[in-house]
Amino acid sequence: MRYNPQVVTAWFKSHGIEPVAEHRFDPSRKWRFDFAWPEHRIALECEGGVWNGGRHTRGSGFVKDIEKYNSAVRRGWRILRCVPDDLCTVDTIEMVKEAMANG
Repeated sequence: MRYNPQVVTAWFKSHGIEPVAEHRFDPSRKWRFDFAWPEHRIALECEGGVWNGGRHTRGSGFVKDIEKYNSAVRRGWRILRCVPDDLCTVDTIEMVKEAMANG
């Protein structure tokens, strides 16, 4: 399932936590977070293709994600992850808000 970043951003905004979509956290790399709250250094990555062999679950894509996530953590970011079906859910909103509160 694909998602529309503008729709997701609006949905989060309606719940009081507007993210930055496609936030570039490392100026020397092309890496981007799907959604981020830079002031809290929290990122939300939506991992697609879990059940159909998508990029995030194939060897090279998985290894590249590890490199990206480790680089972000070393820069002080906290990374939350979900699948597309869980992106616009109350549970995900609560997860992000909890991370913000525990910042």
